[in-house]
Amino acid sequence: MAADVGELLVPYMPTIRVPRSGDRVYTRECAFSFDSPESEGGIYVCMNTFLGFGLEHVERHYRRTGQCVYMHLKRHIKEKARGASGGGPLPKHRNKIVLDLERNPDLNSDDYEIEDEAKLIIFPSHFEIPLPNIEELPALVTIACDAVLSAKSPYRKEDPDSWEEDLQPSKHASNLSQLDNGVKIPPSGWKCAKCEMRDNLWLNLTDGSILCGRWFFDGHGGNGHALDHYKDTGFPLAVKLGSITPDGADVYSFDEEEAVLDPHLAKHLAHFGIDMLQMQTMENGLPENSLKPNINEWHVIQESGLKIKPVFGSGYTGIRNIGNSCYLSTVMQVLFSIPEFQRAYVGSIQRIFDYAPLDPTVDFNTQMAKLGYGLLSGQYSKPPVKSELIEQVKKKDYKYQPQEISPRMFKALVGKDHPEFSSNRQQDAQEFFLHVINLVERNSSGLVENPTDVFRFLMEERIQCCQSKKVRYTQRVDYLMQLPVPIEAATNKDELMAFEMKRREAEVGRKPPPEPVRARIPFSACLQAFTDPENVNDFWSSALQAKSAGIKTSHFASFPEYLVVQIKKFTFGLEWVPKKLDVSIDMPDILDISYLRAKGLQPGEEELPEIAPPIIIPDDPRDRMRNHFVEPVEVDESAVMQLAEMGFPLEACRKAVYYTGNLGAELAFNWIIAHMEDAEPLQVVGDEDGSSARSTVGAASQPPEEMVAIIVSMGFQRNQAIQAFKATNNNLEHALDWIFSHPDCEEEGEVASSEVENQAVGNSSAAATAEAGADGPRIRDGHGRYELIAFISHMGKSTMCGHYVCHIKKEGRWILFNDHKVYTSERPPKDLGYMYFYHRIAS
Repeated sequence: MAADVGELLVPYMPTIRVPRSGDRVYTRECAFSFDSPESEGGIYVCMNTFLGFGLEHVERHYRRTGQCVYMHLKRHIKEKARGASGGGPLPKHRNKIVLDLERNPDLNSDDYEIEDEAKLIIFPSHFEIPLPNIEELPALVTIACDAVLSAKSPYRKEDPDSWEEDLQPSKHASNLSQLDNGVKIPPSGWKCAKCEMRDNLWLNLTDGSILCGRWFFDGHGGNGHALDHYKDTGFPLAVKLGSITPDGADVYSFDEEEAVLDPHLAKHLAHFGIDMLQMQTMENGLPENSLKPNINEWHVIQESGLKIKPVFGSGYTGIRNIGNSCYLSTVMQVLFSIPEFQRAYVGSIQRIFDYAPLDPTVDFNTQMAKLGYGLLSGQYSKPPVKSELIEQVKKKDYKYQPQEISPRMFKALVGKDHPEFSSNRQQDAQEFFLHVINLVERNSSGLVENPTDVFRFLMEERIQCCQSKKVRYTQRVDYLMQLPVPIEAATNKDELMAFEMKRREAEVGRKPPPEPVRARIPFSACLQAFTDPENVNDFWSSALQAKSAGIKTSHFASFPEYLVVQIKKFTFGLEWVPKKLDVSIDMPDILDISYLRAKGLQPGEEELPEIAPPIIIPDDPRDRMRNHFVEPVEVDESAVMQLAEMGFPLEACRKAVYYTGNLGAELAFNWIIAHMEDAEPLQVVGDEDGSSARSTVGAASQPPEEMVAIIVSMGFQRNQAIQAFKATNNNLEHALDWIFSHPDCEEEGEVASSEVENQAVGNSSAAATAEAGADGPRIRDGHGRYELIAFISHMGKSTMCGHYVCHIKKEGRWILFNDHKVYTSERPPKDLGYMYFYHRIAS
């Protein structure tokens, strides 16, 4: 038999590879679906490309590539017989396959037995070779099979600085001993049991001791009593108090000497009376969970305590939280509730899959179609097996009932090369929304329709010179309406002032904070703040040929099919620390903004002449007399601070922000990476003290190499970048717009420079993808009456922490999507949302 198997594999030996360093091995997930070894058909891993395929998709890969040898992985789950002992890990038998899969929280080792199976399948005959089979298989095949089975997750980062992606479950987590000593942890007032420290406190998960952490070289930290306690007792795991949220917490293993994951953290915390799902990070040393439930936004937004019922089926699939990924989950749930996104990806799924590249894991449209189908098909949202059915299948395999999908492949793709979205840190849902819109635009050429058209609209900006009274009208493309929050318009000012006084007294006395008071802001006040005239500092008037005071107002030049409204809750506090305004806004179910329609140039108004401000570059940049027309270039200090917090030198951060035109930390980060060897200090035209150096401004025939490098670092071709700069007079913002609006243009050849009309990029310039051609941007204009269909809510103090959920109106009822949990909503908290999605009412 050994000779027969060896001879059978001889023709296929050239196609069987041993995974090398850098190869990604997908043993846990199909490239086209969310099938896994736990699915009914298991997973097929190509022994040449190491891509994984579900039963429905492996034939397609075989037909396209001719690859015949696949490893089939299947996890069999059986219910234990009554009276069978459990509670401990299953014994490991020799020659048994053990797959390294994500833990299924629905399967308790006390009730189920797990048996993993692997075998080689030869297509098209489907001949099976069970594994392990050392005696019969050629040595190369055995080595390749062992390497595939032992391969680590393809989503683990190789960057040593990205330590947060590499946290591993502690070896102590599964069988951690917890003393039944009656210790219950209070919600506040914590103090080290051996000193007076009240910060950097760690809860030992074995005996419930609260002790301080280590002392650090910069003078903060603790006295190391938590480590001393481990040396005395041997109790290995501790969790940092104040870091506990529904998404997890900071857990440290003294025995393993590193930060770890605790898959059973919720159970371990519950032993000491801590409900992990109701915890939040601390501020000023006091946890937010000490607030009363009637005001705590975590309770209100998640509808805790209400009789909400789980729902299953098509359109009701949850998304597993894979570590601060709730911002991604909420945005994608809302996007795939919109018919245009459903048609573009799910409606064309077979066409997208048939034309996918040989590695579909790196194709955006394929992964969007996969995600959309996973959310909408109902295939991964099956109700749990009822008890009476369990009685009938006790001696048979447990039929896996998926109730969620894991977006690891999608997150890895959309976050690739992005300094924030590729990390495991919490992010701003609004920024991710624009990032996805950007990606859809860049990859829309192969779609039957561009679904982002439903969000695109034009804003008209009117600037008036206060001296000459002349005006200038410009239009810009945008994808969302950003509403300011005028705190001064709160209807409960007296309550807010009284609360602030009590809060300060409690902070000084280190007492629990008083019951918080949330500012109540009328929605009409937010709209009024949006339309209020805004002063334009250092406005250069072409009528006066000098600087003047200017006033700017904004109105809608068109109304989109779907209006996205962002409440600008997030701001910066002292030392550039992000914080969130705790406000309640009476958002309407029916919104009419027809009165915000722009009217253009009015009778009697005179336009400012189209004269650009003169740009003079003197030999001596300090010569203020000869350089009085050159405005000093201001550097966005907030972006500088974001880069400095990543560890880059401050001077390098200022240079990066300056040379990328104050377009944000992301582009500046790419510039730093591309200019690591550049040690020359920054100099800016018009900087009096000479700390900034002159820049070459003007319509040069060849674009600056630094600007070309920025475009190339974003994934575009060099000649395409040069072409875009030539068409936009070396304007970086307009060049990005030009590239996105010309996806089918020839990358070779000369393109005559064309004047780009008044496309000043606004707050969402990173995602603005207007067509600069004669027909203008693709918009779906109509009336301005809308109905609320979805909203995304944030819980926590800033975008750097907390949790997101979304509410979506489906089939006439509100549904709460909270990661993998999907429930009917009893009391949707419309007043506490962060992003609102309105659909135009059919006329």
